[in-house]
Amino acid sequence: MAKDGHASFLTTRLEPFINWGQRHAMWPLPFGTSCCGIEMMATLCSDYDMARFGSEAIRFSPRQADLIICAGIVNSKMSPILKTVYDQMSEPKWVMSFGACASSGGVFPVYSVTQGIDNIIPVDIYIPGCPPSPDAVLYGLLELRERIKRGETHSQRRIRENQPAPMEYSSITRGGAPQP
Repeated sequence: MAKDGHASFLTTRLEPFINWGQRHAMWPLPFGTSCCGIEMMATLCSDYDMARFGSEAIRFSPRQADLIICAGIVNSKMSPILKTVYDQMSEPKWVMSFGACASSGGVFPVYSVTQGIDNIIPVDIYIPGCPPSPDAVLYGLLELRERIKRGETHSQRRIRENQPAPMEYSSITRGGAPQP
């Protein structure tokens, strides 16, 4: 209420308001496996300060994060683990592929290296480079924020179309029942 007694209020649609909150408070989960992880850490330091964009709350639990930053090589033994971590994240969730190895297998065209994490989980932003500079990471983060604003991420499309999350890998529990 204003000082003169007149009530002031704001009207908006709910979906753009929710998107505004989500894009200004992303909580990333770092999945750094090699040299790209060092560049990811440099992005969080004071020289580049990822906190300016609301992403300073690094979470190491998938249940508390909504952005997974996959930085580095993902080999075939790590693929099911990455899928499990992705499945444990709550909706909406976003994925950033960081560097040449995560995006396309990099300089390792061998059977044991996954040739791009988009074979395992849906990727929203690709950041090229070997390793990418912190400036490129911040640009990718800003581009992801714009896609969230426009509703163009994989997670937002899936929620809008009311489709279940894709299940490419399924892990088996001790009882033999498949788990998502």
